[in-house]
Amino acid sequence: MRAGETAAAPFALAITPETAGWGYSSLRVAELGPGGSVTFSTGPDEAVVLPLSGGCTVACDGAVFELAGRRDVFSRVTDFAYVPRDAEVTITSAGGGRFALPAARATRRLEPRYGPAEGVSVELRGAGQASRQVNNFCMPGTFDADKLIAVEVLTPAANWSSFPPHKHDEDRDGESVLEEIYYFEVADSPDGTAGTAYQRVYTSGPGREIDVCTEVRSGDTVLIPHGWHGPSMATPGYHLYYLNVMAGPGAERAWRICDDPAHAWVRGTWDDQEIDPRLPLTTTEERA
Repeated sequence: MRAGETAAAPFALAITPETAGWGYSSLRVAELGPGGSVTFSTGPDEAVVLPLSGGCTVACDGAVFELAGRRDVFSRVTDFAYVPRDAEVTITSAGGGRFALPAARATRRLEPRYGPAEGVSVELRGAGQASRQVNNFCMPGTFDADKLIAVEVLTPAANWSSFPPHKHDEDRDGESVLEEIYYFEVADSPDGTAGTAYQRVYTSGPGREIDVCTEVRSGDTVLIPHGWHGPSMATPGYHLYYLNVMAGPGAERAWRICDDPAHAWVRGTWDDQEIDPRLPLTTTEERA
């Protein structure tokens, strides 16, 4: 889906379980001018307030969190705030900015909490031209939530990530059922030209066919109800960022994936390759 196609006031992007045609995962993006604010009810969903650009104040259930945020997704790892289901939340930004709200339909109501940038687990995954950075800010084992799983992935220009292609649409050993949203941002060129990237999603079995290889730009989203997904392809000259939002029906909040067996052998080639020296693209320190 292209940027702006799912706008629903007051949000510039609004994907809910109802609009996606599934049961758990959702994402909204609020764009605020200087001094702007937005108030919303979480209803049956738990959510994270994740600055994409700018900082903000988050008020929820009498708690107030000051998020330092960041200049943009390619400048640093950000802090964030968790807000529970059945809460009223107000986001206010003195300087303005853009704020993602990855969310999941939840059963338990947890306490609102602040997530410091310094506590985000930054993982370097893959090797060679499959090297990428994963900011595991809301993963099992790194941050407690009821259903929500969310990470940021940064892929250096000309690299491939989300590879080998993988899926998580069956409840079985080594795999968990998770609906997934990919939200993309692509770095501009030095003269300000908007960058492009590509995303592949496909299935091999009958009955639930998907066959997508699409260009993506900043603000675009790809929904993955099932099937193999990957690679995510960063074009030469343009770093790629995407936010992954996942949730599913399992009693256990777990991220378990199955590689496409046709391409799983690629992992074995990484043993003899170095991780791309450009990584990490971001840390908790502001990058010029």
